[in-house]
Amino acid sequence: MNKIQHKELAPQIFNLKGWIEIVDETILKDAFSDILSQAGFQTLNYSSHQFPVNGFTAFWLLAESHLALHTFTESGWCYIELSSCNKQKTLQFKELCKQFNANIRWNNEIENCIPPSH
Repeated sequence: MNKIQHKELAPQIFNLKGWIEIVDETILKDAFSDILSQAGFQTLNYSSHQFPVNGFTAFWLLAESHLALHTFTESGWCYIELSSCNKQKTLQFKELCKQFNANIRWNNEIENCIPPSH
């Protein structure tokens, strides 16, 4: 198991948000677990909840923050949101998503969110 290394970082989060037309939990879990690993993210935990009627929500707790998926099975869409304190890994994640051969419609470029000044 990899050890988590402490590193002092400026307070900022890089957000990546988008939509994908896949709602199958197995396909999404396998693909995004692999993409996170290839991008260099360290997964600490994975959790998901299957709703009784339809859909599921999944969450990867990362050493660098988290990835969340929310499916809307009636419409066939899954919302993706990655938040990370590591810009390079976030950029790599977005690039690797192209290999998934699914048309991910990113809402925007990676947003850099920083706290307001005092």
